[in-house]
Amino acid sequence: MPAARPDNRNVLFIIIDQLRADCVSGALADHVNLPNIRAFMQEGVSFERHFSVTNPCGPSRASILTGQYAMNHRSVRNGTPLRHDTPNIATEMRKAGYLPMLFGYTDTSQDPRAYDANDPALRSYEYPMTGFHEMTEMRLEMSYPWQSHLMNRGYQFEKFWDVYKPVSPDGGAPSLNDPALYAAEDSDTAFLTDSFLGKMSAYQKESWFAHLTYIRPHPPLVAPAPYNSMYDPASVPLPQRLATAAEECTQHPFFEPLQQTSPPASFVEGFPELEPTDENIRTLRAVYLGLATEVDHHVGRVIQFLKDTGQYDSTLVVITADHGEMLGDRHSWGKMTVYDAAYHTPLIIRMPGNDKNAGRCISHITESIDVTPTILEWVGQDVPNSMDGRSLLPLLKGEAPQDWRPYSFSELDFSEPLAPTLWQRKLDTSASESCLGILRDERFTLVEFAADLPPMLFDSQGRGELENVAGKQEYAAELNRLTRLMLRHRMRNMDHTLSLTSITPDGARSVNRCDA
Repeated sequence: MPAARPDNRNVLFIIIDQLRADCVSGALADHVNLPNIRAFMQEGVSFERHFSVTNPCGPSRASILTGQYAMNHRSVRNGTPLRHDTPNIATEMRKAGYLPMLFGYTDTSQDPRAYDANDPALRSYEYPMTGFHEMTEMRLEMSYPWQSHLMNRGYQFEKFWDVYKPVSPDGGAPSLNDPALYAAEDSDTAFLTDSFLGKMSAYQKESWFAHLTYIRPHPPLVAPAPYNSMYDPASVPLPQRLATAAEECTQHPFFEPLQQTSPPASFVEGFPELEPTDENIRTLRAVYLGLATEVDHHVGRVIQFLKDTGQYDSTLVVITADHGEMLGDRHSWGKMTVYDAAYHTPLIIRMPGNDKNAGRCISHITESIDVTPTILEWVGQDVPNSMDGRSLLPLLKGEAPQDWRPYSFSELDFSEPLAPTLWQRKLDTSASESCLGILRDERFTLVEFAADLPPMLFDSQGRGELENVAGKQEYAAELNRLTRLMLRHRMRNMDHTLSLTSITPDGARSVNRCDA
């Protein structure tokens, strides 16, 4: 391997869309082959209790990249604008002298106050976040470079979404796990990786920051051969769930609208009447695992590029996901829910010069808002007071801060101001009421609503998420304790953008949030 250049300080930040944590380590890990990510785990440090602080895609990435809880950045839905002046990883890396290169997408909805009404930026929720330099546009609902690539390669499709429909090899009616119309070398995952590798060679002489974001295994669930049939559906375990969907709905009024909003048919193109049979569910789970393996293959290509070019030992590499995926657990699909599978994500970080901690697994609770402060501290850039997350550098080095958080906090907004959601109609909630908070400590998970709805409480020493014990008298004290803890958490983490700044006769003066 060529000698590394110690004067360079590079950052490669990879987000894999909708990858469950237990695919990497947990219940599904024995059923999916991820050799490159698992090899990377042995070279880096893994965080086994890492959670997204909000869902779905746009809000989760807003939190990851701004380091803010959703209650502060308030870009709480796909299509809800993010304030144009919110500090984020790209704006702060520019202050450190880096060009923030984006390969993929950030799913950011732009602030209409900063654009003319006719600007195309106000026509898509998938616009790049302020500060990023878009190297390759790769957005789920647009992806014009990839569309052009497919056309130039001779693929024919009437509408872009037809690309995501399985195609029968013999020309008959397609099956759920038939291959995509494109070959593996032309997939969206391959195209994005090829673009990254093709454009990064010239940047070896300088310090660089690249944000590489893979769409897969996000639905629609269709995979090119051989990934479409890599896993036998019969060998894939069924989801964790109660006996029937109706029984799940008795746990809380929130769940009936959820099941109606996200049926399995909405996760694959071309099967509008798909029934949630065990066979179909296993097949969709098998395709999802195949897509995860495809991403793993291309992540391996990227890591090998760093090694082959002598940049591996001068590059901080972060691999994570924006959120999880229910994948049929609890008779649910997607991430618009309260269960851990929708929020629990992998996080693996390899920091140069940290070989003595290689292969370690950290059990401290970490949150998605911690990633940006970690990167900023590593490159020597100040972390703005607006950021709610904490740098993970001490944990990476094997140090355990005594004041580390004993719980995680997540939020979910299930409203739509312009067209009320099924939740709003069924639960009779306003847009401002249609949100919830989730607090997880060592034993319990509390779910509290802004609306006048009963809370949920799960006890990991009991039946866990399979039973809502909030209504049981013997849990009243714990319910009260956790409710107060959630309230205090929100009060302590209200927006700090300017709250630690004072206007004095000598001008504006601020203190650092971690010192206040």
